[in-house]
Amino acid sequence: MHVRALMTSAALAAGLALAGCNTEDMALVTNAKANKPIPDKLLAEMQDKDMDPQSPILVRLFKQEAELEVWKQNRSGRFELLKVYPICRWSGDLGPKVKEGDRQAPEGFYTIGPAQMNPQSAYYLSFNTGYPNAFDKALGRTGSELMVHGDCSSRGCYAMTDEEISEIYALGREAFFGGQRAFQFQAYPFHLTAKNMARHRDNPNIAFWKMLKQGNDHFEATHLEPKVDVCEKHYVFDAGQDPNSSKPPNFNPVGKCPAYQVEDDIAQAVQDKQAADETEFAQLVAHNEPTAPLHRRIDGGMNAVYAAKLPDGQTGLSDAQAPNLASYSSNVGTLPPTVNPPHEEPVVAAAPPPPPLVAPATRVAAADSSAKSEGFFSSLARRLGIGGSDTTATAPPPKPKADARTASKGSAAPPAPKPAETRPAAVVQTRPAQQPSQSANAAPVDSAVPGSQPIVSSNSFDSRFSALK
Repeated sequence: MHVRALMTSAALAAGLALAGCNTEDMALVTNAKANKPIPDKLLAEMQDKDMDPQSPILVRLFKQEAELEVWKQNRSGRFELLKVYPICRWSGDLGPKVKEGDRQAPEGFYTIGPAQMNPQSAYYLSFNTGYPNAFDKALGRTGSELMVHGDCSSRGCYAMTDEEISEIYALGREAFFGGQRAFQFQAYPFHLTAKNMARHRDNPNIAFWKMLKQGNDHFEATHLEPKVDVCEKHYVFDAGQDPNSSKPPNFNPVGKCPAYQVEDDIAQAVQDKQAADETEFAQLVAHNEPTAPLHRRIDGGMNAVYAAKLPDGQTGLSDAQAPNLASYSSNVGTLPPTVNPPHEEPVVAAAPPPPPLVAPATRVAAADSSAKSEGFFSSLARRLGIGGSDTTATAPPPKPKADARTASKGSAAPPAPKPAETRPAAVVQTRPAQQPSQSANAAPVDSAVPGSQPIVSSNSFDSRFSALK
């Protein structure tokens, strides 16, 4: 694989040179971080689990457990868990992101295409979650540049260590080379078990989480990626054509839901799982299962394996005991020199201000006149014909990375804003790809919320670079 990567990178470099591309294009080809191979140990685990290195992936993430899971399609066409990564830092509270600047990390179903992979991230490597998706937009939610990245620093993002994001990035890259057009990213507040739902039954977000649980149940009951659509400002999962209709259903995120039908085998599997969960939930509530406190002054969470490495490290809203500590304790990454762990803001009773002697002058805030333009790497991805989320926005140029590290460890003040991820870019190398294992139930490409997993022939991704070869 190492030799193949060098040969294909050299071939692409030559093609870009002949095409007259500039030095920034060439930098993509020679980017060592973005071209790191999958570690041999992880390749061996794939072999043991009957997985191809270039088969499709699916990513699930849980705030309370502070874990990110990478699932991979095996040769039977179903997804199985490949590896669990502890999350180094996430910000905000349990619950969805609603507006720009609320420090919330998004929850929901998102699609990650090649153009959302950023090899020149200010935080080692990253991928854009695609927030806001069609569901978020239907509710008027705002925000942009929400990433999964390295460096263990978060302001509305999910931050891993550099070693972890390097592996996750490589797994996504190889899946794209294998023919996967996009991988699904499912972000949850916690594992949506009956016990957790009972513990959070008084949370204002419970109705939203019950809706997310529908998609979660479709995946857990079948181990197939759920097709995701949106209508009437709600997620809909695995919607197929109504047998009484001659046309497939057409979904409008804010319009009335069309007639549709879920395949019998999927519907039955989901129904059985939900019936068992509802029975357990009712028993827990009948036995007065304690409800979780609502945290309003704690900023996000950190996996216990990383909190234990800090002098005054706290897990915040994440579990105080890492669920999979034994399985990943030897594979955790390196913390950067300065980390701002979760902490609780003290309650300070402020004295009322004295009455003004004169009427205060009216102050008018100056408008931000900085213009936004399309980032170079988004433009490059488009010119190469690589699909990506239509929700990726270009932010103003990032501030120096050192600015994000000025907050002292354990300070009650929030950390300084991180640089915006301004240039999500195309995958930077091409190679002959192996034919991935494909499920007979592969979902169609076009959906209102890009959450399905369209699989294409293994050479289709490479063919996008044919004009450069």
